[in-house]
Amino acid sequence: MSQFPMSEPVVSLVICTRNRARQLQTCLAAVTRIRCRQPWETVIVDNGSNDDTPAITQAFLRDGAVDGRYVWESRPGLSRARNAGLDASRGTIVAFTDDDCYPAADFLEQVCEVFADPRIGFMGGRILLHDPADYPLTINESLERLYFVAGGIVPCAAVQGANMAFRRIALIGVGGFDPMLGAGTPFPAEDWDAVARVCMSGWDGGYFPEPTVSHHHGRTASDARHQLATYHYASGAVYAKLVMDSATRRTYGRYWARRILGDSKYHQRKLVQQFRGAIDYWRSVRRETQRLAESPVTPGTVAPIVANPRRER
Repeated sequence: MSQFPMSEPVVSLVICTRNRARQLQTCLAAVTRIRCRQPWETVIVDNGSNDDTPAITQAFLRDGAVDGRYVWESRPGLSRARNAGLDASRGTIVAFTDDDCYPAADFLEQVCEVFADPRIGFMGGRILLHDPADYPLTINESLERLYFVAGGIVPCAAVQGANMAFRRIALIGVGGFDPMLGAGTPFPAEDWDAVARVCMSGWDGGYFPEPTVSHHHGRTASDARHQLATYHYASGAVYAKLVMDSATRRTYGRYWARRILGDSKYHQRKLVQQFRGAIDYWRSVRRETQRLAESPVTPGTVAPIVANPRRER
């Protein structure tokens, strides 16, 4: 893979965290075992923690086993934290995992292999269930590759935030992650929104089982129903956003219509949750648009388009 420059990190691993110091500590122990032939770095984004997260992070960085940096992002929200990590990172490839995940030792090596194809702008990888006692939710243990052609559909949950990566130029090209979506907002689906927009912007992508993490989420069967309802609600918000945007309206409008027809017989509850999410997202956009319209704008600047927000800096 000699096409990658060697003077700067080829790949940056971004880990966002908030008040989960113990989980982060175990995650970082796994990060120290990563081996990659390409230069790499770790960026740890603290999204306003008030526990031992800063101390644990600083101890990890002082150890010097991994090149890395600590970023403080006080504004709550996973999308803002991910964007802060994107801004602070230097790699041409930016990989993301969560603070309750354990990357395999060859995780970044496998990520670089995927992006050796210059057509690839985004990817998702395999997510194993770390603890068999946890409910099998937010994982993807499939060994089957999926390929998404530029300008096409990326199905919901085909790529999940616990194991995803982007070519930097592709993610920046769509404005990064949407601050109106993600954990810390009512709509935790910033991962699907980002990959859908990158694919529609002209990049191929896919699900590749070789880059692997283990997810130690700790959820039980009793948590699953509420969690699934939240995800359905959030997916409705993403559908609404993609339909509101003229660049994605035609493709995702037709796709959502087909999904509605397919779910109408046996998954009415899911549809109700999605419609609620879509309506509430639309209302949120209207409120934000009104707020921006009422805010003073410096002459010569343009207020952002809320239906497809630009990345906040």
